[in-house]
Amino acid sequence: MGPIRGMLADADVTEQQWRVLRVLDEGGAMEPTAIADQACLLLPSLTRILQKLEEKALIVRQAHPSDKRRQVVEITRSGQKLIDRNLSSSQQLADAVRTHLGQDRYELLLDILGDLNTLHAAPEAGKDTG
Repeated sequence: MGPIRGMLADADVTEQQWRVLRVLDEGGAMEPTAIADQACLLLPSLTRILQKLEEKALIVRQAHPSDKRRQVVEITRSGQKLIDRNLSSSQQLADAVRTHLGQDRYELLLDILGDLNTLHAAPEAGKDTG
C-alpha cells in the first residue's frame, strides 16, 4: 500500500475517498448504499467521506429524482480529472502487485479479500447464538 498511499497523498485523497471516486467513475451516479457496498465501506464512514469529497468539489449530492428522501451521488468534472490524472499510476501499481504475486496468488488474494468483505458486510453471520 505504500506506493499507492504516496500516489493518493500527491492527489490529496485518502484510500477510501479514492475507492468512492473509482466506484462513481466506473458505475456512474448512484445512491450511497450502493457506493458503500461497492467500495466496501460502512454507511456511517461513507457519510463522512462523501462530506469531505463534496467539500473538495469532487462529488455532488442531489435528491433522487423519484424520491426526494433519497440521495444520488455523482462524480464532478474535477473528480473525473483527478481519476484521469492518477488512473494510469494506480493500474501500474496494481499490475506490479499482480506480477510480484503471480496471477494465481493474486486471484487468491482477491478471493480472500472478497470473503473478508462478505464477512464484514454480514457481522451477525459470525456471531454465536448459543
